[in-house]
Amino acid sequence: MTEENVRELADVPAIEVISRAAVMLMSSAAEKLGLADPDPAASPQLDLDEARRVITALAGLITASVEYLGPHAGPLRDGLQSLQRAFREVSAYPDAPGQGPGEKYTGPVY
Repeated sequence: MTEENVRELADVPAIEVISRAAVMLMSSAAEKLGLADPDPAASPQLDLDEARRVITALAGLITASVEYLGPHAGPLRDGLQSLQRAFREVSAYPDAPGQGPGEKYTGPVY
């Protein structure tokens, strides 16, 4: 890789850094929820402890950044809510509404 191909982090707009971080967290959560497998509850990738941490971090990032996200806010929130619902569905003992991952930042997700 040449220096011409490497972008300095200082040159990357904040919205791009935030969006990339959110997408990485979403991908990690989906993997840890076993969503790539036909039966997520039986997935060897399933790790609810890790998924809870990643979803909570994602919720905090999106909530703290919503004013800067512009047109990206809606899709990122939708993705977060989908992951929160998936977490509840795959859990043997689902959290009460408002107690699930990230819900202290987003409010209850049903």
